[in-house]
Amino acid sequence: MKITIVGGGPGGLYFSILTKKAIPDCDITVYERNKADDAFGFGVVFSDETLSEFLTRDPKSYDLIRNRFAYWDELDVARNGEKVRITGNGFCGCSRKTLLQLLQQRCLEEGVNLKFEANVDDISQFKDSDIIVAADGINSAIREKFASDFGTNIELQSNRFVWMGSTKPLDAFTYFFRETPHGTFVAHTYQYEEGMSTWIFETTDETWNKAGFSVTDEQDTINKISEIFKDELDGHPLITNRSHWRQFPVITNKKWSAGNIVLLGDSKATAHYSIGSGTKLAMECAIALADSVIKHKTDTKAVFENYEKLRRNRVEVIQHAANVSLEWFQNMDRHIQHDFMQFTFSVMTRAKKVTFENLALRDPSFPKKVLAEFNTNAGNENLQTSPAFTPYKLRNIKLENRIVMSPMEQYSAVDGLVNDWHLMHYGSRAVGGIGLILTEATAISPTGRITLGCPGIWNDEQVEAWERVTDFIHLNSAAKIGIQIGHSGRKGAVKFPWEGNNSPLDNAWGLMSASPIPFNDKMAVPVEMTQEDMDIITSEFVTAAQNADKAGFDMIELQAHHGFLLASFLSPLTNTRTDDFGGSIENRLNFPIRVFKEMRAAFNSDKPMSVRISACDWAENGITEADVITVSKAFKDAGADIINVSTGLTVADQKPVVGRMWQTPFSDMVRNTVHVPTITAGYIQDIDQINTILLNGRADLVALGKTLLLDPSFVRNAQAYEQHKADNLEALGIPKPYSFATSHLYPYRGGERKMLEGMKKALKPLTHKK
Repeated sequence: MKITIVGGGPGGLYFSILTKKAIPDCDITVYERNKADDAFGFGVVFSDETLSEFLTRDPKSYDLIRNRFAYWDELDVARNGEKVRITGNGFCGCSRKTLLQLLQQRCLEEGVNLKFEANVDDISQFKDSDIIVAADGINSAIREKFASDFGTNIELQSNRFVWMGSTKPLDAFTYFFRETPHGTFVAHTYQYEEGMSTWIFETTDETWNKAGFSVTDEQDTINKISEIFKDELDGHPLITNRSHWRQFPVITNKKWSAGNIVLLGDSKATAHYSIGSGTKLAMECAIALADSVIKHKTDTKAVFENYEKLRRNRVEVIQHAANVSLEWFQNMDRHIQHDFMQFTFSVMTRAKKVTFENLALRDPSFPKKVLAEFNTNAGNENLQTSPAFTPYKLRNIKLENRIVMSPMEQYSAVDGLVNDWHLMHYGSRAVGGIGLILTEATAISPTGRITLGCPGIWNDEQVEAWERVTDFIHLNSAAKIGIQIGHSGRKGAVKFPWEGNNSPLDNAWGLMSASPIPFNDKMAVPVEMTQEDMDIITSEFVTAAQNADKAGFDMIELQAHHGFLLASFLSPLTNTRTDDFGGSIENRLNFPIRVFKEMRAAFNSDKPMSVRISACDWAENGITEADVITVSKAFKDAGADIINVSTGLTVADQKPVVGRMWQTPFSDMVRNTVHVPTITAGYIQDIDQINTILLNGRADLVALGKTLLLDPSFVRNAQAYEQHKADNLEALGIPKPYSFATSHLYPYRGGERKMLEGMKKALKPLTHKK
C-alpha cells in the first residue's frame, strides 16, 4: 500500500505516524514545500480532551508534546485594565515549530519518508499511490485544482487579524480588550513555552481602516499595536513572522474526497481560532482518517466514506460554533458597552456551547459575580436570584418572571370565537407559572384570518369570549396576558396544517398584500393594497386595539413578522411598490408605522405594546441588518415598549440556519444597537439556556413555543430545578389546590440536578498538567 501526503503540517505528520504504526509495510511519503525547521505562526493550543486522545493513540507523541508544552487551567478576560479570572478550563500551548519537529522525529522513528523543500505542482507523478492526502493548508493548490469535484466554498470574513509573538510571560489564556477612538481591539494571547507567548490581534474592518493600518507594513503594525496594548505588553517587544493582516477564510467542502485524493486539515475545513486551534482539528481528523485506512486498507471508497462518517458531523458542529464565535468578535463594539461582568460572561458564552451551568461547574465563583451584577442592576435584593425569575416591568405591568409563552396557533376557534380549548390552553400555562402569555395571532376581520380556526377580536361576542380567558388567568395566577393582533395578508385563507401546509381553502376569500406576489404557486395572487384599503385596515386594527382593552388584555403585540400583511410591506422580497409605500425602507415603513401609532393612541396608555418583526428573511436580497435597525428605531420612537425579534417565513423558499438559540443574535443586534428591550425565541429548551441568554444581554424576555406545548408546567419544574424561593414557597403564587405538590417536586428536581451535575463532572477530561 502506498500513501502520498502533500503538506508536512501537524495533521499530515500525525496521520503518517498512526498509519505507519498500524501498517508497518505501508509506503508513506510526506512532501513539504518548506524546510524542516520552517514554521509560520507561533503557538498552537490543545484541550485536555484532545491530549487524552493523543495519549491513547500514540503515547510517544503525547510524552514528547507534554514535556514541551505550557499548561494553564485559568482564563482571564481583561478590558481597559479591568480583569477577571475563570478557572477550570484545561488547555495547553505548544510551539508550532517544536510540535512539527517532534512529529517529524516520530515519523522518522516509524519509518515514514520525509521530503522537504519539495513543492508539489503536479500530482500526476503520484499516479501509483493508492491514496493522496491533500494536507497543504488553507491555500491548498490541490483543492483549488479540483474545487468543482470537492464542492469547495470559501467565504472571507470581514474582521482583520494579525498573528504575532512576544516575550511577555502569561500565566493564563487571556483576552485583552482595548477601546480606542477608532473602535475596539482584542488580543487573543497565551504562553506556549517559557519566555514566549502568542498574540493574535483582531479588530473590525471599519476600525482597522480608521486606525490607518496597511496589510504588509509589519513595523507600522508593531508601532501602533504596541501603543494600544502598551500596558498589557509591559515593555516586552512584539515579534513578527510574516505577520501580515489577514481576513479569516471559512472553508467548506461538500465532498472531502475526489478519486483517490482526500482532504485533511485546513484544506478541508477551517475553524476560527477564537474557539481553539486549527491544528487541534487537523490532528483529530488525522486520527479518523488513519482509523479508516487501517480498517479498509486500499478500498479507497470505503476509506473515504468511513472518514466522513466519523468526522463530518463533528467538524460541521465545530465550524458552526466557530462561526458563531467569529460573529461575536465581528460585533465587539456592540458587546463592549455592557457592564464588565456581563461583558466577560458574553465572551465566555459567545459560541453557545458554554452556558451558565457549564461555567458554574468549572468555577462557581465567577457565575456568582455575574449574577450579583445582574441582580444589582435589576434592583433585586437577593443577588443570586436566577435571571429567569427576576421580575420585569413594562409600563405599568409587572411580570413575575422573564419567561414568555410564544404565540402558537391552535386552529380551534369557530367563527373567530375562542372556547374551552383556549381557556384550558392559556389557563394551564398561566397556572404553570409563565410570566407573560402572548396569544396566537388574532385577526382584525374575517378575511384577516390565516385559517378558519383562527380567533378574532372584531366583534363584541369575541371580546366576551376572550374576557372569559383573561379573567381566569388574572383570578388564578400571577401571569400577564397579551394578545397578538394581526392580518394574514397574502398568507391567509389556507387549510389547517394537517390538511396541507400553506394550501388554499376550496372557497378562499380574496387576499391582499403590499404587492401582487403570491406566497407560493398554490395560492392566489393577492391584490396590491390601495390607499383606501390601508384606511380600512388601519381602522380595523384600531378597533381591535380598543376591543383588546375591553377584553382585559394586559398588553398588545402587533403582528409585523413572518410575511403577514404588515410584514409584507417591510421586506423587499414582498414589496415591489414604486409609490410612497415602496422602495426605501423609510417608505416601506409608512403603512406599518401608521397602524402602530394609531393603535397606540387608541389603546390604554398604562398598558404596553410590543411589535413582532422578522429580522432576517433567510433568502437572497431580503431585508438587511440596516433595514432591521431602521425598522426597530421607528417602532421604538412610535412607542413600542419592547420588540419581539423573530426571523424568516417571509418567502416559501427560505433557507434558515437552525440550531440551539438560533435567533438570539438578531435579538442581540436590535437590543444593543437600538437600545430597546427585546424578546427572543427559537429552539430554547431549558432554564440554563434562558439564564445564559438573559445574562448575556441578548434579550430581556425569553419566549418558548413548542417547549411549552406538552409541558405546561415548564416554569414550575424550572423553579424547582433552581430551588427558586425554596425557603418561601408561598411566594411562588401556586394556586392553593396545587401548592401541596411542592414538597415532592422541589426535592425531586433538586436531586435530579445534583445527579446530572455529578455526571458532568465525572465526564470531564482528566487534567494533563505536569
